[in-house]
Amino acid sequence: MNIAELSKQFYELYDGPGQAPRLYFAPGRVNLIGEHTDYNGGFVLPCALQYGTWLMMRKRSDNLLQFASANFVGKAVYDPSPGYVKHQVSWINYPLGIFSQFDQLKVSLTGFDMLFSGDIPNSAGLSSSASIEMVTAYALASMLNVTSLGMIDLVKLAKRSENEFIGVNCGIMDMFAVGMGSADHAIFLNCLTLEYKRVPFILKGYTLVIANTNKQRVLADSKYNERVDECREAMDAIKAHIPVNLLGEIGFMQFFKIQEVIEDERVRRRARHVISENQRVLNAVSCLYKNDMLQFGALMNASHESLRDNYEVTGIELDTLVEEAQKINGVIGSRMTGAGFGGCTVSIVKDDIVEKFIHEVGDRYKLRTGLTASFYIAKVSDGVREISSESI
Repeated sequence: MNIAELSKQFYELYDGPGQAPRLYFAPGRVNLIGEHTDYNGGFVLPCALQYGTWLMMRKRSDNLLQFASANFVGKAVYDPSPGYVKHQVSWINYPLGIFSQFDQLKVSLTGFDMLFSGDIPNSAGLSSSASIEMVTAYALASMLNVTSLGMIDLVKLAKRSENEFIGVNCGIMDMFAVGMGSADHAIFLNCLTLEYKRVPFILKGYTLVIANTNKQRVLADSKYNERVDECREAMDAIKAHIPVNLLGEIGFMQFFKIQEVIEDERVRRRARHVISENQRVLNAVSCLYKNDMLQFGALMNASHESLRDNYEVTGIELDTLVEEAQKINGVIGSRMTGAGFGGCTVSIVKDDIVEKFIHEVGDRYKLRTGLTASFYIAKVSDGVREISSESI
């Protein structure tokens, strides 16, 4: 990030008198294992990335909100006085939803000039939306000196915004990883209780490589909500037999004893994925503590198989990237990450074959799908934070 360029662009967009802006950063995230378990009250194992969203922001003397992005042309002026409603420019709704949540908490708001800049690939499943939401929430709390809201409170607020304002029935994992990330650590999170541990994730001799299918994810939100409903349907059948409210509360062996109470075979497979994925997360955390990366990679492979066969959220593009990755000697694990139906895969690759991996997987993927994949070397990062004012 060229902070001087961002500052120059800010003053070109927002001329006139005013205090100096402040600069904030929120990372994206990649989920190493534990997919579609978060909204089921299960376990996840994400980590924050070095890619993310920068927000340069300063107060105004009026109540107007001005939004601009270094990634897009133009700016938008929003007057919140009639009440917070969605804006026609879709990306603006992510920060706008955060303002709406602060307003509901009766926080005394003012106007702001805002310039966002991000390097997370759009619609890739690396949580660009949660990154925008969390950087806005953190910046607002900081600039308005709202000391009553700690990081966990901001995480919960961002989730409410996504659920209520954006209308996506997501779980809390994305916001939690963005807010609570720590360099060289994955976050082992119980999404039901919000208990968490930071687990060392240091890849000696290996590299974390993210591959973007570059497929437009037109079905992601609708299918996501469909899977949420299917999991609720599974729970309705199970609750008649055992006193639980979420699939994440059910043990691996317990489920396989009672799974036949779910009469719909398709819904049963959805539940089977969640229960088995939950167990894979527990096993993966054990692998990290034992530094058993080969077994960790095998669990990633098994996760993808279940997401493909039981949860049915992969598709030809994601499956192709994973299949081609797994063919290469030196790749110990590869799986889709995120909601699915496009987006990204995450692979653990030996350091000395990363270039070969990118070249061969990219060529084979294009041959089979006609699409060109993008590859990113991922580094595990800290969570949302303010950047020193001396940098601006």
